[in-house]
Amino acid sequence: MRRTVHALLAFTLGALGCAQGPVYDVVLTGGRVIDPASGLDAVRNVGIQGRTIAAVTEDELHGTTEFDVSGLVVAPGFIDLHRHGDSAPNYRAQIHDGITSALELEIGVENVAAWYAERAGVTPVNFGAAASHPYSRNVVLFRRNTGLAANETSGEPASPEQIAATVERIETGLQEGAVGVGFGIVYTPGINAEELKAAFAAAARASAAAHVHIRADPGDFSNLDEVFAAAESTGASLHIVHINSSGGDRALQYLERIQAARDRGLDVTTECYPYNRGSTAIDSHQYDDWESYSDEKFAAFTWVDTGESLNRESFAKYRALGGTIISPATYSLETVKALVAHPMTMIASDGMWLTNGKAHPRTFGTFSRVLGRYVREEKALTLNEALAKMTIQPARRLEKRAPMMARKGRLEVGADADIVVFDAATVTDEATYEDPAQYSSGFRHVFVNGVPTLRDGAFIEGAAGGVGIKAGGA
Repeated sequence: MRRTVHALLAFTLGALGCAQGPVYDVVLTGGRVIDPASGLDAVRNVGIQGRTIAAVTEDELHGTTEFDVSGLVVAPGFIDLHRHGDSAPNYRAQIHDGITSALELEIGVENVAAWYAERAGVTPVNFGAAASHPYSRNVVLFRRNTGLAANETSGEPASPEQIAATVERIETGLQEGAVGVGFGIVYTPGINAEELKAAFAAAARASAAAHVHIRADPGDFSNLDEVFAAAESTGASLHIVHINSSGGDRALQYLERIQAARDRGLDVTTECYPYNRGSTAIDSHQYDDWESYSDEKFAAFTWVDTGESLNRESFAKYRALGGTIISPATYSLETVKALVAHPMTMIASDGMWLTNGKAHPRTFGTFSRVLGRYVREEKALTLNEALAKMTIQPARRLEKRAPMMARKGRLEVGADADIVVFDAATVTDEATYEDPAQYSSGFRHVFVNGVPTLRDGAFIEGAAGGVGIKAGGA
């Protein structure tokens, strides 16, 4: 008799479970779900099973863990195509800014296989990198990787044999799964049309985009024309990084020329970040003319390590030491606003390596700054438009080389559960030039491949849901 009762009870509970529907690992209830890929913008419930989005519905869902996200935005996790710094503190800052996929595509990395292996299974964000033209060139011409620092070879043209050896190193990185090929032309001013074409051709053969920091604005558009010529002659896809930094207050004219190139069939895209001050290595070729600067220009530089404004003596001292600097404002905030809102630009941080926990504030607050300042406060673009620039547009830029990106940048059934939950009324950047090491506010929860990584605004120690974003979806 007792066995019969137990059997009936088990059957009844099972039937009730079936009536309620499946029990998901995680359920997000009552949020404003925005999926720029499909155009969805409505209150929905989201079910996560394993690493995958398993339900997006008006129906009631049940989960092992449930979050009431009423009044909050639920969106795909942000994809940052252009940032530097791979330390744990860098990754934590990215999670606090809603980033779930962080890629080093401007400069890239020297040893692609080792770089991916070091991060596998221990990284809280999805990670990816390009094969590096400047680092490969350094090794071939200088016999060692000197980073972005100026040296006696980076301003000199390479021989045909050196070009071939540089391309061979790039091709090795691509074979090891690199997402693209990174070019810092401003850091290797000796590169000529022959070398650029050879490296672009390697990218084209691998269906990889060339992610390029073009030369500094020369007053005409020859810096654009040289990369357009290389892309057109080789068939390579082209992504021009931080158009604001490269184009300054002429950046909108740069966009007109990029649009003209697109109209004639060139596969070219671009990005910007929402600040009018840049950051790079003080000992790079960008500052070769530093001795000609005025006292006022020196004072407009900030040394990241101490936060001090520089003068002629301190600039000379730190240039000899090497390190990261924040440059003066070289274009207006009105230009920044116009670029952030422009339909052609994606958002990418160019976040920097941390020095004693500090860096340019874009390292901590790029995406929240767009959402808070330019969407909510200045109404330069809509929330949906901004989210598209942070999610589906960068995902699509990478899909040809990395098909796994077809499951990212989207909030739909079957997509990877890279999800950010934030308060559109309060999301804001807290980082400043004077005090950059401050996390953004307004982000409530972040999931990376279904793994809770930020919960109630707090980073979850030990979270390691990130996977390598590689060619072929490996």
